Amino acid sequence: MSTLTLAAGRSVATAGRLLGGTGSDLAAHLRVAGSLAVPEPAVLLAELEAAGLTGRGGAGFPTWRKLAAVGAARRPVVVANGAEGEPASGKDAALLRANPHLVFDGLQVAAAGVGARGVFVYAPAAAVPRLQALLDGRVRAGRDRWAVEVVASPDRFVAGEETAVVRRIDGGLALPRGVPPRVFEKGVGGRATLVSNVETLACTALIARYGAAWFRGVGTAAEPGTVLVTVSGAVARPGVVEVPLGIPVGEVLDAAGGPVAPLAGLLTGGYHGTWLPPEAVAAPLSRAGLAAHGGVLGAGVLVALPVGTCGLKETARAASYLAGEGARQCGPCRNGLPALAAALLRLCRRGAVAGDLAAVRRYAGLVEGRGACHHPDGSARFVRSALQTFAAEAELHVTGRCSGRGPDLLPCPAGPRTAQDWR
Repeated sequence: MSTLTLAAGRSVATAGRLLGGTGSDLAAHLRVAGSLAVPEPAVLLAELEAAGLTGRGGAGFPTWRKLAAVGAARRPVVVANGAEGEPASGKDAALLRANPHLVFDGLQVAAAGVGARGVFVYAPAAAVPRLQALLDGRVRAGRDRWAVEVVASPDRFVAGEETAVVRRIDGGLALPRGVPPRVFEKGVGGRATLVSNVETLACTALIARYGAAWFRGVGTAAEPGTVLVTVSGAVARPGVVEVPLGIPVGEVLDAAGGPVAPLAGLLTGGYHGTWLPPEAVAAPLSRAGLAAHGGVLGAGVLVALPVGTCGLKETARAASYLAGEGARQCGPCRNGLPALAAALLRLCRRGAVAGDLAAVRRYAGLVEGRGACHHPDGSARFVRSALQTFAAEAELHVTGRCSGRGPDLLPCPAGPRTAQDWR
């Protein structure tokens, strides 16, 4: 995906906070961003709390609370998570291309804030050589207190889940494990571990440099700052945009060139997110704003579904992909998600009957709340939202009259999956 660094109608200072970087050039980064004086841990926590920074990886947990929890432990570990297993997302990759040193600055700030004894970057295998070379260069230049090891993440949907991250860094398979204990209690090597999304760490570096008041200069009072959003589907310029939190969803689409066709729906948050009707373009792009419409910000994904492309068929394709991505450590992943995907595929084929629609609803209920991790829950939420947003289309499928003729829209990587794929 292309990288868009300027939202329509917004200033470079607003839209270029994260993506307006200097690429791999450390000297240029220091000229533009200035030197970084790492705050004392208590000062850092106070600034992060005042800034209102929340995690940008999906959960939206207050960043200062995570640092405080890990910092209270002995010999903690800090991990920058750039795995991004979500097929519809490209924001972390875009950030690591455009502004890697801002992420590394945030990683050093977080490591200082918790008194880390181990620091890692977790990223796709293709990015590892470049990132490790950049980090080694920072050590040679005397910029960093902590040497950082880069660990390759497998190309699996749940490989970026924080317990899977810990398992992989410890040398195992990138499979989620049941909780408790949480990783901030017992993570890498059995030590308390801060797993933070790379976008969150980049924001941490900005707050350390410029302060909480500056960070709050854009966004909303409850959700300050900018956010990276991967926009795709029926827009003129698909890619990653940086926008202030709280602007209308329609303005986010405009930042990607605007819709190129009338919309039948919007996917927010990715494949563990929710489908919303086209009227949701008026909703504020924030966790609270989307939640009021039944949506989620999640992984910062926004897909514009054009009229003429069947939302149920797209959901069925993605559900089949999600069924193949499960860790298969529990019944919902081994049996429930494949059954849910199969029922949805039957509903989307010619000759569907009312029982097929009932089966989709039944299987979605059966997998929810019973998984070893949150993958079944997120997948069921995604399917349920499709049944609600595309209720009229579901009835058309039952009568064999679906009018969707558009090409496949959602990216759904294919290929055989084996245990080795988790390494």
